[in-house]
Amino acid sequence: MAEPRRTGRSLEVLRAEAAEEIAMLVEHRSRAGEDPWEFMPLLPTVDEQVVLILRTESVELDAAIGQRSAHWAVHPASGHGTELGEEYHRLRRIALLHPELTPAVWKLMGALPGDH
Repeated sequence: MAEPRRTGRSLEVLRAEAAEEIAMLVEHRSRAGEDPWEFMPLLPTVDEQVVLILRTESVELDAAIGQRSAHWAVHPASGHGTELGEEYHRLRRIALLHPELTPAVWKLMGALPGDH
């Protein structure tokens, strides 16, 4: 069973966790017989993995709380009412909390389902 993550981790710690997760993915897929030359380009970068970790934690937190804060929903830059909606809000919040991850956030926003 995975142990719960601590909130408020530094970007350095988050990047170390992400690098470890990517290394585990590489090992798992390699042991499963997949060719690293084929799957390595498809894996996220360390910063993208950090964004994915933070996004997952945000989804879990939103589910635990059961609602979003109203002041975020009415802000014009929140993504409210857009095609991306909640995902835009979550990823934008990650970029605001960790400006160094902004390029990875924007790249992942472009990869969201339904984005054209």
